[in-house]
Amino acid sequence: MEDNYKVPAKTCIGHVHLKVSDLQRAMDFYTGLLGFELMQMYGKEAAFVSAGGYHHHIGLNTWYSKGGGPAPRNTAGLFHAAILYPTRKDLAAIVKRLLEANYPLTGASDHGVSEAIYLNDPDQNGLELYWDRPRDEWPRTEDGSVNMFTERLDLEDLLKELER
Repeated sequence: MEDNYKVPAKTCIGHVHLKVSDLQRAMDFYTGLLGFELMQMYGKEAAFVSAGGYHHHIGLNTWYSKGGGPAPRNTAGLFHAAILYPTRKDLAAIVKRLLEANYPLTGASDHGVSEAIYLNDPDQNGLELYWDRPRDEWPRTEDGSVNMFTERLDLEDLLKELER
């Protein structure tokens, strides 16, 4: 086995598959509120949703979790799934939609390389909705490595993006 193997640079995360306790409630959130498109129902226990007609970005299922509670916070498992929006204006639009729906946010951060909001889906699965700044704007250390940080995101300034 090669010791210095690196995953190819164009590799990306294709989809996330989440266990949910109530499929319709999850569908109402992911398609109704977040705006994902239903691609396929898999019987009455699973649904596959996407952005832009891809076969699926998010799978939702109740195979082992129907009627169950959320996973305990202090155990191993998914911290959050991250959904990358193409532009700052697109992120602003979903933030406005969530605020208008009075959907609770759990955080809003500027990471230097990106701006992100955080929330939980109805099953308490963590989500990060974010956009990436162009790479040439990423903060760097003296040696050229990425210098990410966590600062408060100015939501008012983000929402002004919708007026531009």
